[in-house]
Amino acid sequence: MRTTVHPLPTRRAGIAATDRAASIIGIARAGRAIAGLIVAAGLAACSTPGPTPTEFDFGPLPQRAAPAGAAVSATANASANTSAAAPTPMAAVVIVDVSGPATLDTQRMYYRLLYADAQQSHPYAYNNWNSTPLQLLTLRLKARVAQAGVKVLSPTDASVGMALLRVEVDDFGQYFDSASHSSGQINLRASVFRGHRLLDQRSFRRSSPAGSADAAGGARALADATDALADDILAWMAALPPQ
Repeated sequence: MRTTVHPLPTRRAGIAATDRAASIIGIARAGRAIAGLIVAAGLAACSTPGPTPTEFDFGPLPQRAAPAGAAVSATANASANTSAAAPTPMAAVVIVDVSGPATLDTQRMYYRLLYADAQQSHPYAYNNWNSTPLQLLTLRLKARVAQAGVKVLSPTDASVGMALLRVEVDDFGQYFDSASHSSGQINLRASVFRGHRLLDQRSFRRSSPAGSADAAGGARALADATDALADDILAWMAALPPQ
């Protein structure tokens, strides 16, 4: 009678199986560790703050400078009576909202590098106006005219024959003529109407140097240029015929 002998598992086979199981567990643990590092890196990137966006406007309305020769003696005043009187500002005017190109109807701040490519404008990445330049120009012009003693009316409040001021902006921006020097420049066209009849039209241009070669310097320079243009427009309107 034959006896069948069944072979027992060898020690080497058991060791190989154990090694495979350990390798699988190690790979799984390594995968979980890598996934954890990726998630942690993503959370860190999301929590790291970027540059803080900054918004600008034209700032408070500055005080108007006293007219040249305002502080004079009584003798000088008496002698001045013989000279021609200075133009008198209009009593009231309707100011229509300032108009201009589409780029001025957004809050983006633009600049040009004249020394590199004068035909291309660039927006600041983290700096904007707090409202559109057209709105800022309208509000500043109305405030400056009212500050001069002229009553500012809206189109719906005006009576027939009231003078109407319309301003169209051709250019408004910060211009760099070098990497360290820039200026705020504004070109516009002003028209005065009475009873739907054009009384006069004139183009104005102002450039004001920026105190710093950045968005803050450009905002201040453009505010200064706007105030100067408002004074130019006031002087021009005062010299127009009353009727």
